[in-house]
Amino acid sequence: MTYVAERMEPSRMDLVRRDRPLAGRRVLIIVENLPLPFDRRVWHECRTLYAAGAEVAVICPTGKGYDARYEEIDGIHIYRHSLPLDASGAAGYLLEYGAALFHEMRLALKIARRHGFDTIQACNPPDLIFLVALPFKLFGKRFIFDHHDINPELYEAKFGRRGFFWRLMVLFEKWTFRSADVVISTNESYRAIAMDRGGVAPENVFVVRSGPDLNRLDVTGAGPQWHNGRAHMVGYVGVMGAQEGIDLLLEAAQIIVQDRDRDVQLVLVGGGPALDGLKTQAARMGLQDYVTFTGRAPDAELFEVLSCADVCVNPDRVNPMNDKSTMNKILEYMAFSKPIVQFDVTEGRFSAGDASLYAAPNDPADMADKILELLDDPARAAEMGAFGRNRVESELSWDHQVDTLIAAYTRVVDKSRA
Repeated sequence: MTYVAERMEPSRMDLVRRDRPLAGRRVLIIVENLPLPFDRRVWHECRTLYAAGAEVAVICPTGKGYDARYEEIDGIHIYRHSLPLDASGAAGYLLEYGAALFHEMRLALKIARRHGFDTIQACNPPDLIFLVALPFKLFGKRFIFDHHDINPELYEAKFGRRGFFWRLMVLFEKWTFRSADVVISTNESYRAIAMDRGGVAPENVFVVRSGPDLNRLDVTGAGPQWHNGRAHMVGYVGVMGAQEGIDLLLEAAQIIVQDRDRDVQLVLVGGGPALDGLKTQAARMGLQDYVTFTGRAPDAELFEVLSCADVCVNPDRVNPMNDKSTMNKILEYMAFSKPIVQFDVTEGRFSAGDASLYAAPNDPADMADKILELLDDPARAAEMGAFGRNRVESELSWDHQVDTLIAAYTRVVDKSRA
């Protein structure tokens, strides 16, 4: 039986549509690492700005299922460009970033002629999009930096070292902060970085969290195939990359299935450069029948997996990057009323609170114990899931971010008039 989450139009969005506080504004948003509308956070921002009366154009890469070079969706103009796939190493990243900057500047000029814009919003990574914004700032355009990732910490998490390229990341970040008229941070940890490391004045930094839009989440009881005939199913949603800790999750699965002899299926939704290697690792560990890799999945499939999971997990390693970052998957798990197991990181604990159990840092055995603890106590798991859903509804959903996003854009308008 399928049902849809209750469709109540967000009250803040209602007021924004009515008042149109950004009427007459024209916005260009540049995002490099994901296509739209697949990037949920940026798509929520686009829809909110459009509802507020702004004309919105977006530059983003193509991606699986998003190959049209131009299309208009929900009134938003989307311009896409190709990129080298799965860049790795210094040469690969140089090629990707160079190609992205070329296409972003080319398309920005095209959009300036076709639509015009008064504000550019750059969504990192990387911290290079300010190079596109700077020439337009000379002609009075305003620049908003939407800070998604802390790239020096991300580099260190990926490569396990600092050095020349790490120092380059620090320099690019500093230049980006100094170029921005306003910074949008995804959480308080990032806000502190903008002020302390970036030197941005507190009144120019706004926290806009990546909350889910509860009106667009379909909850379904269907999809028993994801259990693969097993008693329980554990779900994961996210990027398949080296720093996401999926290898630790596979070790936890091996303990659950082989050492504890438990009938549990693990379903991992997402794509990324480490996907093939993780499939090989799962087979090598004898887990090929217990682990399902879906790859990048459409929303219907993603929602089905989340609806059917008994427990959801986040195996991100404890490191400076993950400790300070808010992971969208945590909020999505909570929106689907799922109990969570994750390693103990600052922003993960802030988001989930009592909706999660917290395993010892980077300890797959403790993660396995915590997963089984919830599978063996469905009443407690349901209580945790209800807590998480209530927290999203009352504090963390996208509806609660609308006013702050509008305030950030209003601040830009005020600064342009000063």
